Amino acid sequence: MRNGHRHIRVRLGLAIKHLRLKQSLTQEELAHRATLHRTYLTDIERGTRNPSIEVIEKLADGLDISLADLFRLADTVTASSKSALKRKRP
Repeated sequence: MRNGHRHIRVRLGLAIKHLRLKQSLTQEELAHRATLHRTYLTDIERGTRNPSIEVIEKLADGLDISLADLFRLADTVTASSKSALKRKRP
């Protein structure tokens, strides 16, 4: 059981948020790049949506990362990652 069996939705959302912040993108900017609505992206980052693989691919493209690398990052996200992301908010 990886990462305390955390839901993939939550880990994926944290990975997307991490990459978005690392690139200094707002949710609005990433949503535009991925042709998604900002509130849908918000729900994905919070782990409350279960996006289709097509949506995940759009986000990976918007973040300029491969699907494989995005899922690898999601597989390494931990609870400490969530705390670190909260501290980075402006």
